[in-house]
Order: sequence, then C-alpha cells, then structure tokens
Amino acid sequence: MMNKNIETFLGCDCEYKDAKVIVFGAPFDSTTSFRPGTRFASGTMRRESYGLEMYSPYQNKDMEEVFAFDSGDLELCFGDVNSALSDIEARTAEILEDNKIPMMIGGEHLVTLGAVRAAAKKHSDLHIIHFDAHTDLRDDYLGQRFSHATVMRRIWDIVGDGRIFQFGIRSGDRLEFLWAQNHVFMNKFNFSAIDKIVGQLEGKPVYFSIDLDVLDPSVFPGTGTPEAGGVSFMELLEAVLKISKLNIVACDINELCPVYDQSGASTAVACKVMRELILALS
Repeated sequence: MMNKNIETFLGCDCEYKDAKVIVFGAPFDSTTSFRPGTRFASGTMRRESYGLEMYSPYQNKDMEEVFAFDSGDLELCFGDVNSALSDIEARTAEILEDNKIPMMIGGEHLVTLGAVRAAAKKHSDLHIIHFDAHTDLRDDYLGQRFSHATVMRRIWDIVGDGRIFQFGIRSGDRLEFLWAQNHVFMNKFNFSAIDKIVGQLEGKPVYFSIDLDVLDPSVFPGTGTPEAGGVSFMELLEAVLKISKLNIVACDINELCPVYDQSGASTAVACKVMRELILALS
C-alpha cells in the first residue's frame, strides 16, 4: 500500500485504494542532449498546480469529484540509466497490478521506456500514442542506445511495427523519417489524422505519452529542446480529449523544464494539460 505524497498535485489526495489514476514523478534528465532541468518538473508542477481552479469548463468536471492519488517522486539514480528505468518499471507494474492507471510526470522522455516495459508485460497488444516535436527514433545518439533521442526506437524494439502512432512531429534526422515510413505511423506537424487513428485503436490497450514540446515555443518555451512550428494549447487539449476516450492503460507527461521559463507560464500550461487528462480518465 502506498501513502499519498505530502505535497500532492491539485486534487490528487484521495486514498490509494479508492483511486483510479495514480500520479508519480520520475525526475530524471541524465541523457538530455541540449538544456537540462526536466528533473525539476514534477515538484514545480505540484506547487504551481494550486494556481488552477479545480473545475474544468472544457469538460464540465471538477477535481473534487475524481479519484486520483499522488504517490510522490521516485528516488532515481541520476548516474545509472538502467537503474532509473528499472525503478520506473517497478512502480508502473505495481500500479498496473492493482488495476489502476499510472500517470507519470517526467523528467526527460527516456522515462517513458521504463513505464512502457511494464505496460507491455501486462498488455501483449499494447499500442503507443506519442505526441512530440521530435521523432525520437534514432537507434543511438552519440553512441548511446538509451537516450531521450532514442526512446521511441527502444519502445519499437518492444512493440514492433504498426504499434506506434506519432503526432506533431517536426524535427529529426533524415534517416529517422525514412525509417519511420516502414515501421511507425507518423502524423507530421499536427493532429490531422487523429480521428482516423482513434477509430482504428478503439478497444485496444494504449499507452499515451505527451512530450510537451509538441506545443509551439510561443505557448511553451520552458522545455529543453524547443522547436518552432508547434501546435496551440487548444489543439493539444482537443487531441488529448479525443485520445482519452480510448482504453488508456498508462500515460505520461514529460519534458517541462521550468527553469527556462521564469514567468511560470510553461508550468501553468503543463499543469492544465495534466488536470484535463486526469479529469478525462477519471
């Protein structure tokens, strides 16, 4: 049995046994390739979440009415990628074993691999929906196979062809885009094919990963690898609400780097996305 964290994300304070959605933080950014600092996202989001209202006018739902639990941050070894991924996998597996939905706050995007490992062991037909500016499909980055730049390639190693669906992609090596044509579904730049994919995945187990740099830097500058040409907040929210209708068995929100937006606006955006996702899944 887990105990709730002392400082919880907005409204995530019911008892573990009663909760449907279980929040935990994975403050890890040891493979960040440009600007580090995503390890501070989960703590910052908890503190800043209380600047939001509990009520969502987008969904006509209230955090006071949902059953969500915040178990706090994992204590991850920053110098050991394998150890960190194993700890993330273990926490995710524990939550899944109790038939609850893990919702992880990264951290850099590599943390997703640990959670997917656990979800794929429980769901052999697991599919991945991936919102991101970047392909993350390199086989290695500077000689390393485990990096936030390779995370979707390592997930492909687990789930195989036809199971990864990427949206908002607008950056990557040419070879990644060429490789993607034969192995994954990629919707570049926006969410134009999302209705088609939602229909295709109805009833299937889905892991949903949101890299917040899918947003345009004018909306979300507080990230390690900002990429011009992204989507708006409302475009992201509409897509999140459509995906949430699927059988989401686990999810994550990652790549907020709060130190690069001293205004706090990026953290506020991240918190609002998370609030809406919790409400949609509860």
